[in-house]
Amino acid sequence: MKIAIMKLGEVLITALPLDLIDEDAMGFQTDLLHEINLRDAKGVVIDISALDIVDSFMARIINDSASMAVLLGVKVVVCGMQPQVATTLIEMGRELLGVEAALNLDLAMQRLLQRIDDE
Repeated sequence: MKIAIMKLGEVLITALPLDLIDEDAMGFQTDLLHEINLRDAKGVVIDISALDIVDSFMARIINDSASMAVLLGVKVVVCGMQPQVATTLIEMGRELLGVEAALNLDLAMQRLLQRIDDE
């Protein structure tokens, strides 16, 4: 399953589905980095609201995808994190370093656009 990555202005928006398998998650990372480069994005929103649990692999995918995007020079906001997902990420030592979080997509877009404008 290919995960959709949409562009809105200078921002790429994507949402991780509940039924994501490992191979699709790895493909997502590659696709996200390719789209950042191809579309000259300044920001990325990764919506994880569909995920109510994460295993160590998914935690690594979320963290690494966000970190790789930051290394490419874009601002990243992860949104929609369920409380149990936040707890799991911290317990696994997978804090999202250099990445902001927001409760929902609206707040994520507001934060991201403000960060882009502040440059």
